[in-house]
Amino acid sequence: MSGSAYQRFGYASSSPGGSSTDSRRQQSSSATPIVDVPTAVQNLLLATTRLQDVLRKWSEMRASETQVSDVYVQLGNEFNTMVTAFARHNIDMSEIYAVPRELRAVLEQCLAEDPSPQVLEQYMPAVRTILYHLLEGLKNKQNDYKRAAGRR
Repeated sequence: MSGSAYQRFGYASSSPGGSSTDSRRQQSSSATPIVDVPTAVQNLLLATTRLQDVLRKWSEMRASETQVSDVYVQLGNEFNTMVTAFARHNIDMSEIYAVPRELRAVLEQCLAEDPSPQVLEQYMPAVRTILYHLLEGLKNKQNDYKRAAGRR
């Protein structure tokens, strides 16, 4: 991949409300849909699955770098929606704010290589580790959410 990877991965925010120069992300915070925590988490988990799927397709030359980037941006948007949903219940998610930035770094390295299953095999463990950290962070906040929502 050429030097365009950095530009293509326009989702640069590592925390909610962060700035990004990417036109796909230029929307006001009021445009963020109000989503409940379970829906936001489900949408984020689906986005992580889509990212893994598009990476596999990329490694088989059935998806482009742009498609991987688009899925990453969608994941970043779902991430911000999830953080906002938790914030409505005064639940701090700062322990996982770095997830989008960490994913971006790994994806840029991966996509700098020529697509192949071997390249994916090299980078997928790092992607999975980051996603595991995300899942652990969500799991750790589950009880906080249940208490805040008044459900037990």
